[in-house]
Amino acid sequence: GELKPMDFLQNTLASFVSLVPVTLAQSLILAFVVLGIMIPFRMLSFPDLTSEGAFPLGGCVCGVLMAAGMSPVAAILIALIAGFLAGCCTAFIHLRFRIHTLLAGILMMTMLYSINLRIMGRSNLSVFGSTTVFDWVPFLQPGFPASKIVMAGAIGLLVFILLLYFFRTEKGTAVRAVGANPDMAEAQGINVWLATIGGVGLAGAFSALSGALMVQSQGFADVNIGLGILINGLAALMIGEAIVGKQSVMRQLAAPFVGAIVYYQLVSFCLAAGMPPPDLKLATGLFVLAML
Repeated sequence: GELKPMDFLQNTLASFVSLVPVTLAQSLILAFVVLGIMIPFRMLSFPDLTSEGAFPLGGCVCGVLMAAGMSPVAAILIALIAGFLAGCCTAFIHLRFRIHTLLAGILMMTMLYSINLRIMGRSNLSVFGSTTVFDWVPFLQPGFPASKIVMAGAIGLLVFILLLYFFRTEKGTAVRAVGANPDMAEAQGINVWLATIGGVGLAGAFSALSGALMVQSQGFADVNIGLGILINGLAALMIGEAIVGKQSVMRQLAAPFVGAIVYYQLVSFCLAAGMPPPDLKLATGLFVLAML
């Protein structure tokens, strides 16, 4: 028989609702990449593409260390450092060689692909069965969306509070001043190099954190895990800024988290409504265009 519009709507809603916990867990983990895109883009006026390479870098480093038997927290911390260094390199290439930020990001992203392959020694690696940070949530069954939502949400809240505090300190204000007007900031005695390298490094660290959490969440690391993460992150950021605005530091920091949650629920709804997965990239691109 023919599927009636009401039945179609009910089926779509039913499958969408059943996916909400999974999508929420995923969006909270990917919110850190959106944060890693926002910091250089908004705070430093430094359009940066490093996240597309730093995200899988964090995942690969975390995966290899966990496969070697390292504790999940130590693996995440080392992944953070790797991502920080990747971001610092992008900023350094831009500052030292006067290469445009986007080109510096593309160079770094391209080089990271080879580095990620070198780190893992192969294109993908299973860490299934290793202990993850999501197993440590009390009272909740490990491996289920609830424990991931609680853990990723807690880390997100901690990061949000720390960043809010940092960007209101003198050093944080200096970073924002460099983004607003580098020449004026330099005239005020602010070290533009330090602020730029530190800021872009911090963004790389968040992208890597997201990758590391993603690998622990799904149980495997893959060198292609970051494909398209930049356009998705940008779409999420635009949605977040459209919802909460970007007039204050607090709103700028809230936008990546709100945007990631809303964006991935929209994607989930499109899939539940029967949109073929290959069309998602096209839809995302058009969506970003509409938001901009």
